[in-house]
Amino acid sequence: MAEGTNGRRRFSDKWGKHELDVLAVLSSAFPQWLTSRQIAQRVKAYADSYGELADQAAKAAFAKQFQRDRAKLAAMGIAIESRQPEYSSKSEGQDFASYRLQLGDEPRVRLRFDLEDLPVLAAANYLARSISMSQSSEQQLHQSSRSTPRVPQIPIPGLGLDSIAPGLGTQTIPDALQRVIDSRRFAATVDVNGEHINVAYTDSDDLAMFVLEHPGATIISPPEAADAFHRRLVAATGFAEADGDSENDTHTLANTAQRDSTPDHDLNGYDEDNAKRSSASFQTGSEVDRRLRLMLFLSAHLGEEFSLAELAERFVGKTRNEDELKRAINVIHKDINTLTTVSDDGEMAGSQFFDIDWSLLDTENIVSATNSLGLERLAGVSPQYLSLITASVSYLAHSPLLPEGSRAQADSLYKRLRQHVEPGETPWLSLTGYELEPTSFTVVKRALDTASLLDMEYTDGAGRTRRKIVAPAKIFVDEGVYYAAVWTDIGDAISEDQKTKPDVNGVTPLNGNSRNGSHEDAWQMLRLARIERAELVTPLHKVEFPDAPISELRKWSFDNGTAAMFITDKPDLAFTKSLPGASTEAHGTGEKVHLTVSSDSWFVAFCISHARHIVAVAPGTLRTMILARARRELSLEQEVTLVDE
Repeated sequence: MAEGTNGRRRFSDKWGKHELDVLAVLSSAFPQWLTSRQIAQRVKAYADSYGELADQAAKAAFAKQFQRDRAKLAAMGIAIESRQPEYSSKSEGQDFASYRLQLGDEPRVRLRFDLEDLPVLAAANYLARSISMSQSSEQQLHQSSRSTPRVPQIPIPGLGLDSIAPGLGTQTIPDALQRVIDSRRFAATVDVNGEHINVAYTDSDDLAMFVLEHPGATIISPPEAADAFHRRLVAATGFAEADGDSENDTHTLANTAQRDSTPDHDLNGYDEDNAKRSSASFQTGSEVDRRLRLMLFLSAHLGEEFSLAELAERFVGKTRNEDELKRAINVIHKDINTLTTVSDDGEMAGSQFFDIDWSLLDTENIVSATNSLGLERLAGVSPQYLSLITASVSYLAHSPLLPEGSRAQADSLYKRLRQHVEPGETPWLSLTGYELEPTSFTVVKRALDTASLLDMEYTDGAGRTRRKIVAPAKIFVDEGVYYAAVWTDIGDAISEDQKTKPDVNGVTPLNGNSRNGSHEDAWQMLRLARIERAELVTPLHKVEFPDAPISELRKWSFDNGTAAMFITDKPDLAFTKSLPGASTEAHGTGEKVHLTVSSDSWFVAFCISHARHIVAVAPGTLRTMILARARRELSLEQEVTLVDE
């Protein structure tokens, strides 16, 4: 065994493939369980370093190394489950846990992917795994016993997808997309108009903003997230009105000490460095990762023939010239040799995962594998994970995270994937700040294409449903959110009967109005997600309005905005620094923040989302809308609770 100069055990791995050896040992033994001692004896690198685990130092060193290797395989999607040992007279009282591969009971799904699918598929896999790990982290918060198995409800297959999509591991995840996904480290299930969506979010403020910007949305799970949202609603109902006078505003801070200070669940036990390491493990290019992908791919395609050049392109990457191709081929040849190396001691299992037709390889540079250890059981993806991948691809196809060309490719891939997913089994997902195309997108787009008017119902900032007939001008995306620019002064483009005709609920539309009542001020920017119902109306004549570029519409929206102000209970809060164009001044124990609000509904959602640190708001009209929305949401919570009970 190897020892350092201080007497501590030093791990020795001559071939640099002990993770593969661990996999070979457990795979060849499946479905049997192997104890720690059996694993230590059968994996050559462990046996060379730790011997028979005859003393406590060897046991401790082995346990640390094995758990490191187990975590490495788990991060790549190959889970090793454990159980407590069964005591017997032969165990001599030693407490050795038992382990085996976690293959699951579901059959694996194997599909064929085109090369042009791989960039989108890699991005979707990164997103799906992020959601899986976020949900697993939330589920572990509910584990009350240290002895309870911590097995994620949604498996993270990782390499299983690589086995049927070779080349996936060589794809580059766009930096912008990776930052967006990695920053949303928690997951919650939200009911949006009867549809359950898995939402990845940054913190409780972020999730609250998502819920408030989707009228009728409620948080289903986890309960900690629902409780955090409830605390914000309660805090918002206590907002005082700030009038801008420092002396008169002093009383607004009087009740700050009595505010609920219960910490949010997402502030406890979060390790930023560990999260970065976890996300980085999704897509790596180490030798072990590459060999694991290659091993699973060959195991899933036993008897098929692949040229070394083809495998080099799939598992090393595209090459620019002949020299790079030769080096990549040599890398794959070395990997094949490593995967078929038998350990020196015949009693110890080596990494001989399959037999290779060496004559075919030597004469024609073609690889054909046979006699797998059974690792083809890891190839492919589970139906559950395929549904999550399908949801990820759909989200990328209908959100502004990818460029138009990639979105079209994602939409094509989604149409193929959904044929392999049972109807109703797709767990729809979303990232906060980058929404799906709202349900109203199609009808608004059709109105634009046909020069029709739009008879719509939308929800205002207070949560009230309004009706209006407008002429849609543009659909645009601002910071990941879909908006429609509409012209409200439709004049005599519809008859007086149509203008005053109530809908099925008896609601009469509002027409021709604007903030200041002027024709030039007839623009309105609406969140598409706030349009609850819309239908096309054929105008009597074409409605004329100026062709304003998006930049001018944004400027118009800001220039015609409302001067607002809120007071915080603490200074230097992160959410106040992220407001464009805002100014701050010290006020009591906190700050006064002045800003121009271009969207009343946005300001309502913003203040409620950050209500744990906001104590007063101005002007009174916006404060009234905030109080009305918070009370409305609280009443909806009570209705949902009564239904559940």
